[in-house]
Amino acid sequence: MDAPARHLRLLTETIAAVNSTLDLQEVLELVARKVADALDADACFVYLYDDGADELVLRATHGTRVEEMTRRPRMRPGEGITGSAAAERAPVMLPAQAHLDPRFKNFPNLPEDEYESILAVPILMREKLEGAVNVRTREPREFTTAEIDLLVAIAAQVAQTIEHARLYESARRRVSELEALARISEAVSESLYLEESLEAIVKTTMEAVDATGAALVLEDGKIAWPGGRAGKHAVRLPLRWKRRRIGELVCDRDTPFTEQEEALLVSIAHHAAVALEHGRAVMRGVLAQEIHHRVKNNLQTVASLLRLQARSADGVEPRKALDDSVNRILAIAAVHELLTERRDEAVELDDLLERLRAMLVQGLGAAKTVEAQLARISLAGNRATALALVFSELFQNALEHGGSSVRVELAQRNGDVVLAIADDGSGIEGAASGTGLSIVRALVRDELRGELRFEEGAGLRAEVVFPA
Repeated sequence: MDAPARHLRLLTETIAAVNSTLDLQEVLELVARKVADALDADACFVYLYDDGADELVLRATHGTRVEEMTRRPRMRPGEGITGSAAAERAPVMLPAQAHLDPRFKNFPNLPEDEYESILAVPILMREKLEGAVNVRTREPREFTTAEIDLLVAIAAQVAQTIEHARLYESARRRVSELEALARISEAVSESLYLEESLEAIVKTTMEAVDATGAALVLEDGKIAWPGGRAGKHAVRLPLRWKRRRIGELVCDRDTPFTEQEEALLVSIAHHAAVALEHGRAVMRGVLAQEIHHRVKNNLQTVASLLRLQARSADGVEPRKALDDSVNRILAIAAVHELLTERRDEAVELDDLLERLRAMLVQGLGAAKTVEAQLARISLAGNRATALALVFSELFQNALEHGGSSVRVELAQRNGDVVLAIADDGSGIEGAASGTGLSIVRALVRDELRGELRFEEGAGLRAEVVFPA
């Protein structure tokens, strides 16, 4: 078979091989192998042009191998013999002692100096540089014009294949990005819990850009959700909602982020901002609903107390009745205030009783010694309201009718909560069926499911015991 026919067959086979796949790395490895076979060369090196870095990066070899090193061999167009071919947009051929040429660029992990000849041609796509390819032989060799033309023709076809592979890779990456954004959108829309949404965003972010770590940082500096570990390179993107900065997305990796990856992170940051506001809105709605529920219950309690006071036949003066009602309302308000401050379903009873004690002492202007020994006990909001009313009635009675000192105790005993109020007075003042005591007995029995006991001796000790 004559040389032109052989070259045509080799060109056809090479192009058919590289067009058989759209995987870019597989294309480059096929190019290296097929070009070396087509030109009967000892080695072939394929470089891809990185437009952003303005560098030719070695991506595939045949007949030799790149020794282990921290980074791939790179050169700018114009550097080295292959870089000169790329810069000049024309073939460069050296038949012997190529490593002695002043343009030769040595790489410690690339054994090129063992080759005598080199033929390098640019890979061009309509004059746009896509890369470069060279073939090497260990023995001196003068490449013919036909062989040079063959490599130029192969490079021209390879340029189209590389372009198609890049488009395919870009499309596949875009699909992956859209899938990541879809997963984030799904997590944001479906989850009613902010923590779940933020966790999904961080995990999906790490998967989408192969990050070593990611975190969502709120505007107060607190990390809402961290994942993974820090890397050598970090991207910090603001989370904005209606032009207001509400946080930051931080993403770490050991290698730099590409422009496309940073653009994806910008989209993720937008979704994270939506998730953050969505979760906060849900929480605000839940909180508002709970506050409305509490206010309604408290108002119903106030109404019941006022009706009970109005029906009372114990002959209490109107001013006294009004003052008592005010104190009961303030006791309920104290519970509501603590629940709102803590944003919790439970109240710390020692905080509650301390507030009520100070309020009643100041309100009644009682110049008495008050001692308090209060254990740290939590109680659900509705039961805390009942206990606040019980305490207010008993403590007020001790301040008004007791002796010179009052002692308040709060403790846990055998699984029960014990509230005791003792004074050194003469005992229970007024009718045992009075409005205040009726309220206490009803609340202890119906709301606290407990018992009310009185001990008289050197004063009066009222003790409320109910299950914790």
